[in-house]
Amino acid sequence: MNSILTSVKKMLGVVEDNVDFDDELILHINSVFPTLNQLGIGPENGFMIEDDTATWDQFLGDNLLLNDAKTYIFLRVKLLFDPAQTSYLIDALNKRADEIAWRMNVVRETTEWVNPNPPSLPIGDLILDGGSS
Repeated sequence: MNSILTSVKKMLGVVEDNVDFDDELILHINSVFPTLNQLGIGPENGFMIEDDTATWDQFLGDNLLLNDAKTYIFLRVKLLFDPAQTSYLIDALNKRADEIAWRMNVVRETTEWVNPNPPSLPIGDLILDGGSS
């Protein structure tokens, strides 16, 4: 089960053959991708699905450390598509999603971290006007 739409439908308890909710689910799934993109998860230029052909491999690549993105998308879509009836359960789902987002951010920073304060070059090594050194 590598299709993003199909797996989210299955996790929500929607039968794969039932396409009545596909448009709504696609809308909700696509609304989660920008958040993941801001966390540095997924393709650099963003991602969206249009049907059941988009796969997790296309979105996540081969980084198994980011598999939590599947659960994150499910939780966020569940809260939009089929919200819980009690505030306790809604809070629990939100806290779990927030924890997953934090953990994915830690993974990304561990594997793709860029020093925000790179070492400065000595003045003699700088070329300010485009000339040669």
